[in-house]
Formats: sequence, structure tokens, C-alpha cells
Amino acid sequence: MTRIPAPERREALVEAALRVVSREGIARATTRRIVAEAGMSLASFHYAFDSRDELIDELIRTVVAREQQAVVPELLPGVSLRELLQTGIERYLAHLRSDPAHEQAMLELTQYALRDPERHPLALAQYARYTDLAVDALERAAAHSGATWRVPVDQVARVLVAFTDGLTITWLVDRDDEAARRVAAAAADALSRMADAP
Repeated sequence: MTRIPAPERREALVEAALRVVSREGIARATTRRIVAEAGMSLASFHYAFDSRDELIDELIRTVVAREQQAVVPELLPGVSLRELLQTGIERYLAHLRSDPAHEQAMLELTQYALRDPERHPLALAQYARYTDLAVDALERAAAHSGATWRVPVDQVARVLVAFTDGLTITWLVDRDDEAARRVAAAAADALSRMADAP
């Protein structure tokens, strides 16, 4: 039997965990189900991760990194800050539409972490990553458009995260693409008013 290197084993387990959580929910994403999904033994899991919580934390990091690739604004010349923001939010919407189960899984992971004080740091880490992602996108958009944030960018980022959370839940419930695009436009307009344009 071929031995799988530890990084590849971790990656395979994270992907298996994401599939299980997306399909069955966090409550049913037991270590045994995850290793069965990955086609590995329970011993393989413990070789790669110390605990299920460590795997869940890695799962959150992985999905947030994918979201970062999806939402980084396309920096086209001559585009205003508002247009860059709207494009970025619409790119997030396209990412959400492409795989709703993944975003639903992330919401469930947040709730899972909030229900247990010992797991609460997982939710804090998840939202810290979302905020960092938003700060990066906002700083890029402002620099590219020549705008200057009047409000500290970390505060603007929290507003952006709140908008995208609301957009996510509402779209998962009603799947109304046109309404979601109107929300994206309104969010971009509100956020751009927190900056001075050149």
C-alpha cells in the first residue's frame, strides 16, 4: 500500500470533511464519516490531525482562502471605487451561486462553534479571516481607484462582512439573483460613501 505524505493526507481529509458537512451537516460530520468519505482509516486521521476541531479549523481556513480567490476585485483601469466594490460583491455572489452547499456549510460551522464556549475561538478565527479578506480587498480597491477611506478600513471591512452575511443568508433562502444584485449595488454605494474619491 502506498503511503500518502502528511500534507496530502490532510488535504484529502479537509476535502472529505467539506463534502460531508455540505451534504449531511456538521452534527453528522463525525471523524468516522470523514475518514470513510476520504477512503482512509481512523489511524490515518490521527496521523494528520490531533482532533476533529483541528480539522474543522483547517476546513474553515481552506474555504476562506477559496473565497478570497473568488472575491478579490478585478482591477480594471478607470474604474471607480464604487464599481470595484460592486464587482467584488457580485463576484462573491457568483461564488455563492456556484456552490451554495459550501456556504451553507460555513454558516453551520459558525453556529457549531458558537454553541460551545470551548469552540467559540473557531468562530472568532473564522470571522477574523473574513475581516482580513475584506480589508485586503478594500485596500486594493481604494489604492487602485485613488480613493481614501475616511473611516478606518477595518471598520469598513466589518460592514462589508455584515453585508455579505446578510446577502448569503437571504440568497440561500430565496435564491433571488436579481434581488441579490440589487443588494450588491446598495452595499457598494453605502461602502463607497465611506471614502473620498479622487
